Amino acid sequence: MKIRELELERYLAKYEFLAPYIFCTSDSESFEINQLLEMDVEYSEKLKKLKLSYVDPQGSEYLREEISSLYSNVSSEEIVILSGAAEGIFVIMNALLEKGDHVIVQWPCYQPLYEIPAAIGCQVTKWEMEENSKWELDLDFFRDNIKNNTKMVIINNPHNPTGYLFSTEFVTQLVNIAKEKNIWIFSDEVYRFSEYDEKNRTSAISDIYDKGISLGAMSKVFGLGGLRIGWASIKDKEVMRKVISFKDYTTICCSSTSEMISALAIRNRNQIIKRNMHIIKANLDLLDDFFKKYNHLLEWVRPKATAIGFPKIKFDMDIKDFSNDLLEKKGVLILPGYVFGDYNKNFRIGFGKLNTKEVLKKFEEYISENLIK
Repeated sequence: MKIRELELERYLAKYEFLAPYIFCTSDSESFEINQLLEMDVEYSEKLKKLKLSYVDPQGSEYLREEISSLYSNVSSEEIVILSGAAEGIFVIMNALLEKGDHVIVQWPCYQPLYEIPAAIGCQVTKWEMEENSKWELDLDFFRDNIKNNTKMVIINNPHNPTGYLFSTEFVTQLVNIAKEKNIWIFSDEVYRFSEYDEKNRTSAISDIYDKGISLGAMSKVFGLGGLRIGWASIKDKEVMRKVISFKDYTTICCSSTSEMISALAIRNRNQIIKRNMHIIKANLDLLDDFFKKYNHLLEWVRPKATAIGFPKIKFDMDIKDFSNDLLEKKGVLILPGYVFGDYNKNFRIGFGKLNTKEVLKKFEEYISENLIK
């Protein structure tokens, strides 16, 4: 398989660990190990006695049990543990898709969601979100573009990079169409539980559709990306077997330490998510004021979930030049929209961290010194 470079990761690798002000990452404020251990005495004691040996390739039973509690209709046997969500995208698509299959992919999206099917040899149709309609998707486009060889539709809910969230009505209609046409739904749900209003949270695809695969991770609302733990819920036993078999060629199994810390975090998720959503919502208030103040220069569709957004510059400058200039003059790192495709005026921001107020101050300094005459 020949595959293009992952532009987002190459861009971040170049600047993320050098820039003093990071304003583009999609994860939440992280935790120190001591903070996590203080949440759960039982798991703290188990960690002290944990043997650092190999674990079950499907993932430790105790972690799969904890993860199944995140769903309403998924058992531990229908969960596979992965070395991050990125591994999940790679192994699941290689297990399910074949050259000549047709897939429909929500657009813009995280590059592997369309790049891997394309590298496999699939025909890829981009299902473009409409920025002028607050990033909504047109279901008629999905219906009209289904072919005899359409194998899968790939969605991301909540969405990266826009922070968009599907409605329950939309998800229901999507599932109904997929059922009628016998199409798999691959749903990247790594930002689930970051909804600003919990009442707007939609069902996990794997809870409501037997041919629905839900992808999750510890990296986003949990803020624990360093664990490198993700998972997928898969109801089809043969597909599960293929995924675990393909995983033999990638990581075989995950870290025993990371699996146990992940189980601790999921058991204590209410405490973790409450803290991180408090940070995100406080920063969202700051951003509302910021974009209102500079609405003659910047356009912003307010997200409905996540710690990310995809605003647009309204002045005459290429987004690559703007991003480089902001980084060079003020040390503020944003993610230029071209890493998501043909978005030469948009940029991704990330506001899940405690220092967002400080970062915004530097951004304002740049605007005052360079854009306001």
